Amino acid sequence: MEPLKHQLDLLRRRIARIDARYAGGKPAEQAPLPEGKEVETPAGKHWEFERLWPARARHGMADVGALSEMPAGLLGVLDQSELWQSPVERWAFLDTETSGLAGGSGTVAFLVGCGAITARGFELRQFFMRDHGEEPSLLHALDEWLAGYEVIITYNGKAFDIPLLETRFRMNRRKPCFGRLRHIDLLHSSRRIWRLALESCRLQDLESRILGVERHGDPGGGAIPQLYFDFLRTRNFGPLWPVFTHNAIDILSLACLTAVVPAAFRDPSRLTNAAEMVGLARWLKSEGKIEESLALMDAALGKALPDALVWETLWHAADLSRKLGLDSAALARWSELSTAPNPYRVRAYERLAIHYERKEKNLAMALEMTRAARAIEDSPELLKRETRLVARIPAARPGRLL
Repeated sequence: MEPLKHQLDLLRRRIARIDARYAGGKPAEQAPLPEGKEVETPAGKHWEFERLWPARARHGMADVGALSEMPAGLLGVLDQSELWQSPVERWAFLDTETSGLAGGSGTVAFLVGCGAITARGFELRQFFMRDHGEEPSLLHALDEWLAGYEVIITYNGKAFDIPLLETRFRMNRRKPCFGRLRHIDLLHSSRRIWRLALESCRLQDLESRILGVERHGDPGGGAIPQLYFDFLRTRNFGPLWPVFTHNAIDILSLACLTAVVPAAFRDPSRLTNAAEMVGLARWLKSEGKIEESLALMDAALGKALPDALVWETLWHAADLSRKLGLDSAALARWSELSTAPNPYRVRAYERLAIHYERKEKNLAMALEMTRAARAIEDSPELLKRETRLVARIPAARPGRLL
């Protein structure tokens, strides 16, 4: 009996220390959260916060009220299917804050923010679970809220947010609701436009450079999981509140960028930065829109570009000109590339050699271009071309004696 009595004494002392920690106050798990409200669903309880940016508000340089004026077919250009339309009031903007940045079955979305464009302005609802036991209720409420929408817009959501939420739905024995929603991930389109103009295409970088929004006191994504773990341990909500502001600004910025990015794809003349023009021109080229791509490259070449981007753009513009049968334009661009040291100089000489041999039947000029290329960077192909051209050029005949 003595060992059992000793264990009971240890347990009593441990309970006493826990009681002393919370003596004189109400239980920490019942401490009210600021603002918001507790919501009860058939799956349990969770907490929700609501926020409204009125139509007269501005977000940096963006007009919140103008969001409601976006045309129903605006997103089609990003989905590469301009046949479908959806009114803006059926678009849902979603972003999550999670207990980990790597994903995996152990990572949970403790906060899911959802925004929508309404006649009143931009409305935000944030679904929050105060502990892991509230996840079923959060997912139930999120499912019900998304039922009123047909398009979901995220930033990197295809790689992170949506797969994570689908995993959480399945682990809670619920069917994911995202399959019926048309998903637009704005990250990919943003990279096409700005990856050449900006060092980073993170959402916060774009909102700063494109929308003119500056954040203050933002915790940063890397700190958010630990802030949630601290809340679970201490039940002190104060340090976690900036995470809700971070999530809210992410979603509002996402909505404002949705008014900018598709419009740039639909009307490239809206772009004024040369690097942005080149980025969009590359996408147009990949989509087979050669004439539009070439026009945008020409416009970019008329502006200030870094040297490396000038040479690359000249090379692609020459190739597009050739495909369109604009031989004079292609010849001019290859000639420009051949006049100065750059990564495309040898290839430009090769193109010039092919042009003079096949188009102008000027074998001597083709041979000169080939030898110029060999002088910079020799290769078996260039040697073979030179040998063939030398054999094709007739030897000079000696003059006739009188």
